[in-house]
Amino acid sequence: MQVITFKAKPKAIFGAILALTGIIVILLTFLSNHSKKAETASASPVKCETSEQRADYLSSLGWEWSSESEKQIIIPERFNEVYENYNNALKKSGFNLEKYKGKSATLYTYNITNHPSEDDIIADLIVSNGVLIGADLCNPSADHGFLKGLEKNDTAS
Repeated sequence: MQVITFKAKPKAIFGAILALTGIIVILLTFLSNHSKKAETASASPVKCETSEQRADYLSSLGWEWSSESEKQIIIPERFNEVYENYNNALKKSGFNLEKYKGKSATLYTYNITNHPSEDDIIADLIVSNGVLIGADLCNPSADHGFLKGLEKNDTAS
C-alpha cells in the first residue's frame, strides 16, 4: 500500500481557493446574463404597424385616449444622462433602446383620458419597423411631472 502526501503552504491554499471562487463567480454571472437574454428574446414582439394595432395595445392595458399624434425621431448613438434615465424607466416595462441607438423610429403620442389620479397624462409608443420598442406614461407638467414605463392600468374596469 502506498500513501501519497501533499504539502502546501497556507498562501498556496488561499490562492487556490481565491481562483476557484473567481471561476465560480464568472460562471454564475455568465449563466444569469445568458438566461435573461433568452427570456427577452423569447418574448413576442408587439406589432404596432397600424393605428388599430396601437389602439388595441393601449386598450389591452386598460388605457383610453382622446387623440394620436406622430413624429419621426432618431434614437441617439450615445445616451446622455436624460436618455439613460429614460431607458432605465423603459427597462422596468421590458423595453430597452440600447440596440436601437442611431436608428430612426416613430414616436406616437396619446392623450390619456382615464388616468386614476391626474390630468394631462400622455402615453408614448416608440415604434421601429412596425414593432413596439418602447412605451412610457408621463405627466409633462413642471409641478406634478413623472415618467415611468407604460404598464397596465390597474383601475380600469
